[in-house]
Formats: sequence, C-alpha cells, structure tokens
Amino acid sequence: MAKYTPMIQQYLSVKAQYKDAFLFFRLGDFYEMFFEDAIKASQELEITLTGRDGGTEERIPMCGVPYHSAESYINQLIEKGYKVAICEQVEDPKAAKGVVRREVVQLITPGTVMQGKVIDEKANNYIASINDFQDGSYGFAYIDLTTGEGNITMIVGDWLDAVGEIYSVGAKEVVVSSTFSEEKLREFKQRMNITVSIEDDSAIPESLAETSKGLEQTKLKETLGRLLQYLIKTQKRSLEHLQPVQYYETNQYMKLDIHSKRNLELVETIRAKGRKGSFLWLLDSTVTAMGARRLKQWIERPLLSKTEIENRLNLVEQFLNNFMIRKELREALKLVYDLERLSGRVAFGNVNARDLIQLKRSLEQVPIILGLVEQLGNEYANQLVRDIDRCESLFHLIDASIQENPPLSIKDGGIIKDGYNEKLDAYRDAVLNGKQWIAQLEMREKEITGIKSLKIGYNRVFGYYIEVTKSNIHLLPEGRYERKQTLANAERYITPELKEKEALILEAEEKMVDLEYDLFVNIREEVKQYIPQLQHLAKFISEIDCLQSFAEISEEYHYTKPEFSEDRSMIIKEGRHPVVEKVLQSNVFVANDCHLNSEREILLITGPNMSGKSTYMRQIALIAIMAQIGCFVPAEKAVLPIFDQIFTRIGAADDLVSGQSTFMVEMLEAKNALTKATQNSLILLDEIGRGTSTYDGMALAQAIIEYIHDEIGAKTLFSTHYHELVQLEHSLARVVNVHVSAMEEKGKVVFLHKVKEGPADKSYGIHVAELAELPETLIKRAKEILDKLENNQTENKNIHTTVYEENAQLSFFNIETEPKEQNSKTTQVTKNAEEVLKKLQSLDLLEMTPLDAMNVLYKLQKRLKSKV
Repeated sequence: MAKYTPMIQQYLSVKAQYKDAFLFFRLGDFYEMFFEDAIKASQELEITLTGRDGGTEERIPMCGVPYHSAESYINQLIEKGYKVAICEQVEDPKAAKGVVRREVVQLITPGTVMQGKVIDEKANNYIASINDFQDGSYGFAYIDLTTGEGNITMIVGDWLDAVGEIYSVGAKEVVVSSTFSEEKLREFKQRMNITVSIEDDSAIPESLAETSKGLEQTKLKETLGRLLQYLIKTQKRSLEHLQPVQYYETNQYMKLDIHSKRNLELVETIRAKGRKGSFLWLLDSTVTAMGARRLKQWIERPLLSKTEIENRLNLVEQFLNNFMIRKELREALKLVYDLERLSGRVAFGNVNARDLIQLKRSLEQVPIILGLVEQLGNEYANQLVRDIDRCESLFHLIDASIQENPPLSIKDGGIIKDGYNEKLDAYRDAVLNGKQWIAQLEMREKEITGIKSLKIGYNRVFGYYIEVTKSNIHLLPEGRYERKQTLANAERYITPELKEKEALILEAEEKMVDLEYDLFVNIREEVKQYIPQLQHLAKFISEIDCLQSFAEISEEYHYTKPEFSEDRSMIIKEGRHPVVEKVLQSNVFVANDCHLNSEREILLITGPNMSGKSTYMRQIALIAIMAQIGCFVPAEKAVLPIFDQIFTRIGAADDLVSGQSTFMVEMLEAKNALTKATQNSLILLDEIGRGTSTYDGMALAQAIIEYIHDEIGAKTLFSTHYHELVQLEHSLARVVNVHVSAMEEKGKVVFLHKVKEGPADKSYGIHVAELAELPETLIKRAKEILDKLENNQTENKNIHTTVYEENAQLSFFNIETEPKEQNSKTTQVTKNAEEVLKKLQSLDLLEMTPLDAMNVLYKLQKRLKSKV
C-alpha cells in the first residue's frame, strides 16, 4: 500500500472491511469509487469511467456520483442485489491534519434499505437469518426493518421445507454463518435470487434484548441473535422500533409450498412475474399501504383455526351489510399514512417535519375509525378497539409544535410554530422588528440625502449595506457614510447604526435556525416514545382495512359466505375462478359444482385441451384459500373442510438452472405432495406422466392415483388425457369420473366448460389444432392418420390399449399376435416379452412409490429392447 497516496491508502483500508459491497467514498460533493468498484459501477449505473493519479504510474480507475443525487444510484444497485457501504467524512476538512478522517456510517443492502423506489409500499421488505442445526431442524427468523415487525420459527423437516418458508415470506436477503453449506447457498443465489450475507456472532445484543422477549429455546435465540448482530453492525444507528419477534409454528397455518404458490399465482403471475392478474391483485381493495401488506401476509398464510376464520368472516359480513359505515370508513382510511414505516423512520432518525404532519393527520382519523368500527356491534371488532391507544397526547404535541406546511429540510428553519418556545419567539421578534427597522432606515436616508434610488441590501459576504449609484455620490453628506465596497456603477456604504443592528439581526437569525433544529430533534425523540403504541395501532388499522376490502370485493363480485364441515365433505355450488372471472369482465364465465365426501374423494377429470380442466382445479384451491383467510368465496354455496395443506402440480417447464427436465420437475413436485400430504390435504394433479412415454406415463398415473386412494386419503382432483384410466372408477371405491364437456358443431369443436359426471368420450386434439390455425394440409393429414390408428385399434385393441381386469396390472403386449415364423432374433424378443409380463404380474404396485415404479418400468423396458 505504501506506493499509493495517503487518500487511496485510506480508501483501500476501508474497502478491505467491505469486500462484498460498493464503497461510496465521500470526496467533497461526490461519492467516488475506485479500482474494481469503479469499473463495475460504471457498467451497472451507466456512468463515465475516468481515472486519477494515486501514487502509481498507471492511473487508478475512478467513477463518482453527486452526493445530493446518490439515492437514485444506490437504489439501482440495491435493486440488482448489490450492497452499498456509505463512507462519510467524519471531521471538518479545515480542522484535519493530513487526510480527512472517514468512516462507513451505514451499509445499505437489499434487506436493510429503508426508503426510495426499491421499497414497495404494498409489500414487506424482509431480511432473514437461517441456522442449519444438522439434526433435521432449522432456525428461521425474519424482520422488516422498515416497519420493525419480526417473526421466528423452528422448521423440522428437510431442506425443501426451509426453502419453502424463505420463499413464502419473500426475503430479499438472508444472513448465515460462514460455515453454512455452499450447496445450499447456491440454492438461494441461483434459484431464489436472494442476497447472502455472513455473520458469525449469534449473541442477542443487550440493546435489543427486548426483541427476544418470550423466547426460551437456545436455537431460536441463536438464530435471532445472528440477524440482530448483522443489523447493528450494518446500520450503525438506533433500532428502537424493532418489536419483540412473534414466535409461530408452521403448522399453525395452511402450508403452501413453492410450487403451489407459483401454480396458483397467489402473489404474482407465472409469465409476467407481475402483480396484475394474480390472486393478490384480485383481492386488493385495501386503502392503506399497511392493509395491502397485511393482505399479502394473510394470502401466504391461510388460517387453520375455525374460530379465527369465523371471527374474520363475521366481521366481513357486518361490513357487507353496512354499506354507509364501510364507505365512511374507506374515506377515513384514505387519510391515514403508513404508520409502520413512519415509526421506522422516526427510530432511524431520518424523519422530517412533513412526516410528522402526516403522522398527526393520521392520528386525527383514529377516533373516527374507532367510532365507525364500534357502530358495527361486532364482538370481535369491539375486542380489537378496546386494546387501542389513540395517542391523543402525541397528536397534541405535533399539533402544538409543527407548522402545517413545513419545509422539506429540517436545518433551514420555518418548522416550529409560534408560541411553542419563548426563546424562539424572541429571536423571531428580533429578526422581524430588525427588518422593519431597516426598512424605516432606508426611507429616512432617502429623505436626508434626497437620493430616491438609494437602497439597503444584504448578502452573505458583506452583510447589510447602503447602495448609492455613482451619479448620486456627490449628494451624500460629508462624513456620514463609511465606504464598504466599490462596484462598477455604484458604491456600498455602512453606518455605525446599521452595523449595530446588523449584528443583532444576524445573531438572532443564526440562533433561531439552530434553536429550531434542536427543538425538532427533541420533538422527534419524544415521538420515539410512542413507537410501540403506533405499531399496535397500525396492526389494528391494517386488519380492519383487509376485512373491509374483503367486503368490498365480495359485494362487487357477488361472493358468498362459506361454511365449514366437520366430516371433511366439500360442497361447492356454481363455483367460479375469481381471477379469470374478473379478467373476463362479463358474465360469460361458466360456473361449476364440486362435490367431495367420504365416498368420493378423488375426481378423475377428463376432457379436451382448452376445455377448462386446469381452471376448474385452480378455482377449487382458490376458493379454499379465500375461505381460510376469512373472505367470502365465488360460489352460490360453499361448504368446505379446513385444509391443512394444498399441493398442486399444474403446468410444467424445464428447470434450466438445475438442469432438470420437464418430467423430472413433474416427478419432484408429485413426490412432494405424495410424501407430505395428509388426509386433511387438497391435492391437484394435472396430467401427471405426460412428460414421458405413453405407457410409462400411464403406469405412473395409475400408481399415483392408487397410492393416494389407499395410503393418503386426501381430497384429490386428478386430470388426465389417459382415457384408459377412467376404468379405475370400477376398481377404486372412492374414485369418481367427471369430464369437462365439449361438442362438435359443423366439424368444429365448441368448448362448453361445464363439468359433468362420467368420463369424456373424445379428446378433440385435432380440433384444438384447427383452432390454433395450423396449416390446413397438416390438419387433413392428421385426420387421415387418426382414422388409420382408430381402425387398427378397433381390429386389435389389445395392442394399443390397456386391459383392466380385476386384480390385473397394465398389459402392453399380446404375444399371441406375433407370427409363427420367426427368426432367432424375434424369438429372443418374444422370450424377453414373456419374462417382462411375468415380472409385471408379480409386482405389488400398492407397496411401491411412484419413483420405484418408474425405476422398475425403466429396467423392464431396457430388457425388452435387449437383443441378446
């Protein structure tokens, strides 16, 4: 380092402590970056890369951004998953002996950013920590620094369960120990695009001991401690707004794995990855940012407690039946700002006077909101209201102290009201009267000298002065004025009297601004004392906002209050897919029933492509989720069991990141459902087995249905194009065939989208190809081939179809159809086929997992292809 200049040495010394972050190094009015940081930042931010001398022959790469516009550049880097260390000058350059002392005052990361466009007001910005205890358990804690709320749990299970929990909260950053598995870290970075940070200290900091209140387990404290230590070291400021973390158990809520959340498009669409068109988009008629965030949390964690669900449903019903109260409530909520994030900014010390005025205006609406909720006469609502502190003293503090329209800056004065502080009033009076005195002096001097153009002015360098044009200098009385400054066409003067008054005015102005700043800081400190009450108030308002939102959309789209069965039966009459129905914006959506009970637990759904099988399956899941978050549902009637988990295998795509094929993704998702589902779960499986050969796929599909039927007993919707599977209705007691109907009209297919009992008679695949406008010659050729195949199948059904007999397995071959004249090669193939048939007959598929079945089938197929 000795070869570099002292300033570059200082930069390198600081950078060594923040190797994984861009170092914004303050030099005057700019934040500068050097070396690799400069090269990379110039590319990411599209700014000019320059260079400077640093004590070596080669110029050092350098780029920079103005400090007053740095926030936008920082936000760009944070959005891309980078970290930014802010290194400020911490001593006056004039007083510095040598290089000005600089220190990192804050490390901004995707999980700790507090403001700017990076923060979505309708979503939490979580930073998490996870501990792998190597015994099948994982400690998991997450905190939203912008609101102060935090949660913690122990996950007992495999690594996918832990990944699912992290995915469900949408954490932007995860803190782990330096010994954490590299393979698991790659899962975060590549598949989930999460920033990973390292922290080895896991002791709960004394200053934040209150956040661990109620935690007894050492594992939980260690997990939380790691996260808190990281926050303290990176933020280097007060974290008083952090609330005691809430312990929860994952089995308190309906479990929705990564695949189900994605397939059901709960918070974002699969294709556009956006909010519009998602389930969240449909339900969000909230008025406040707090309510929107709470709604997202509820959707990701549906309730299992019938009492809690019905408390919400009953309050939604009250809102629905009281239109005027709901309307007035929405108007009041529109005037409530984001109390949670205002509290966070107060604690962080970056709140300004305008923020406090927003806080005051929000508190002004609290009595109105509470009064409207009490009018509903709902016991659950009254219980919520009883616990609320209205923060009236805080309202009066802000009302008495802060101007209604204060400036944005807190250091330029004009913030504090008259009458709040006597000393400030005295300074203001001195300034006001002083300026009046100067105006009177100007009039008097004009009369004495007879110079009408004479004026008294002020600038920061020379202070107050009397300015006279050179053409009028001869009119000035002898010895009255003292020359202060000469201009091209005028002279500026001062008098002893003006000099004395100037000192009084300037002193008062300077002290007034300083005093206002001190008073504001004191007020801000007083506001800090109310943070717990404000956070509790915010939770109440967010919950009320969510429930009125449910009432709003339930009225608009004619939803029904669901009921819950005790015998696990499901009766949905005229159910609709809520998102599709909204997108269509008309009454063309075809409603469908769904009946499941102890005698019919698996619906085997057949029907052509595009007929609506997947939509039907998704709508059943969404209706269940809506009911369990406390919302009315899109149906004429809905009687539902309370599901503990929902598993979906709908749609498929290659997983290019991990190198997994469509079929492997399909099998892994199916495995997740088959190994974790219980009798109280809902399973949706769409065309399982289509990613492999027909016979493999058909065998797997049947084995999966049998396994669910015999081993799990979960309510299941299973759609398929393997029409041979419809025979399972005769061999499995609780399997029922239904189909989505279609009809031919003038040679064209018409989709009726109506679910009816019984199997489908045709697949209409070529008709769908016609709708897609494939070339006419291609369609004609496809029909010819289909006719031949169907004729061959009629002549020898046993070759192409699966024979179902009592206690029989799939039969793919009929050896008797082989010609008698065979060469030795054909004879060997026949023997192989006979061995395969014997092996198939000896298998007990009910005792095999789907993956075991697939492996056996692979070996048998290999045996058939063998030429030896």
